Amino acid sequence: MAQDRLSEVFDLVEVRGVLTGGVVARGAWRAGAAVGHPLKFFAMLSGSARLMAGRLEEPIELVAGDIGILNGPAWVEWRGGPDDEMPHDAVVQDFPPLALDGAAADGAADVFVGGRIDLNPAGESLLLAALPPLCHVRAAEASPALRATVDLLLAELATPGLGSEFALRQHGQLLLLEMLRAYVAQAEVPPGWLRLLADRQLRPALDLMHSEPGHPWGLHDLARAATMSRTTFAERFRDVAGVPPLTYLSRWRMMLAQRALRDGDTRVAQLAAQLGYGSESAFSNAFKRETGLSPMGYRREVRARAAASREPVPAA
Repeated sequence: MAQDRLSEVFDLVEVRGVLTGGVVARGAWRAGAAVGHPLKFFAMLSGSARLMAGRLEEPIELVAGDIGILNGPAWVEWRGGPDDEMPHDAVVQDFPPLALDGAAADGAADVFVGGRIDLNPAGESLLLAALPPLCHVRAAEASPALRATVDLLLAELATPGLGSEFALRQHGQLLLLEMLRAYVAQAEVPPGWLRLLADRQLRPALDLMHSEPGHPWGLHDLARAATMSRTTFAERFRDVAGVPPLTYLSRWRMMLAQRALRDGDTRVAQLAAQLGYGSESAFSNAFKRETGLSPMGYRREVRARAAASREPVPAA
């Protein structure tokens, strides 16, 4: 079975689609807010609306089943209903306990849900660079799996049952995955790791780098795996990935190193050898160029943040 590189990257960057809230509205309405998170996603579950956001040149018309990801918006605003009526301010419900009434579930209201995409710092930089300001997948172009995910999400919100919060967290994850699958399949993806993962011609070279990141791969080895000349391979890789092949390999090694330092107690010298560096100092210098911290400094900082997040909040 071929390696599932998208799942591998998702695990490495700790990606999570987190539902945060939504709107159920009728008539002419508006809802908007400043955005404090760089990556947001949304799904229009019922009715229709117009989306405006920072970095978008004009409003986007949405219908039931449309989904999308917003990259780096400073603000968002939604409007629904007739243009010739004064809109009322719709109530933005938080999740949990976001829920729909019967009329909304039956399509008698405009309903959308939104959320954020959480990643670790390395993953955030990857995805921000790989996505345009808006990834919009229209309902008419959605895959059966994506339509089914949207339908399941709507059904769970309309008739919450035992374990609904857990179910909605899983639906948020699946919605994000299906959005990215659909986007890669139907759009001209900007240079970056998403486009690289979808490139069949470069996949054999990518498999070598991901399977044996510590091997001293050279341009000749990678080009031969892709059955291209060195020049053709180097040009195509840079066009698709946005960086040269060996730069990509170095960054992949650094992402693996960050996970090892976060999650385990591997010694720095051992990690340097595993990732193909000739010495601990060479690895440490490369790591500091990428992250701004020494390997041990990075480990201490990450673990301190994790410990702080687990501390109980004092009672008022």
